[in-house]
Parts: sequence; structure tokens; C-alpha cells
Amino acid sequence: MYEDITLTCKDCGQQFVFTARDQEFYAEKGFQNQPQRCKACRDKRKAAAGEAREIYTAICSKCGKEAKIRFQPTEGRPVYCSECFAEMRNNRQ
Repeated sequence: MYEDITLTCKDCGQQFVFTARDQEFYAEKGFQNQPQRCKACRDKRKAAAGEAREIYTAICSKCGKEAKIRFQPTEGRPVYCSECFAEMRNNRQ
């Protein structure tokens, strides 16, 4: 049903193959657009986005341990360490 398509990366200008298997995966996920970047450039962007995130330190509202979080804590809103957050999530189910 799908056939390999050769595309050009909008970042590096190199050609890459959008395989039939990848096209099928995109269709299953409901993606409507073809990829605009080759795998190397997509990986580079993901890595850069991960590095740009600032890590904040807060005190867990439940157990009092130090928690490393990826968002800036807001005054008056509780913050939980990963263990307490997972426990709370499991108790909801």
C-alpha cells in the first residue's frame, strides 16, 4: 500500500527515505504530515530541547524530601517527589 518516498531535510538539506513502514506508523498514529527532518536532525532537536529544560529543587509537600522537578514551583501549590507522586497516582486507580 505504501511506497518509500525520498524527502529533503529542511535543516541539513540531506535527502532521507520516508519508508513505507514509517508511513504506516504515521498513519496508525494519525499523523497527517510527512517528516520534515532526517532522523539525525530530529534527534539533535530532541537533545537540544532536553538540555534547555531547567531543573528546579523543591521540598515534597508529603514527605519533606528534596524533589527535583522540571517546572518552576508555584507558591501555594503542592509539589511531590517522584515516589510520593507515584504512590498518589497508584492510589487513584
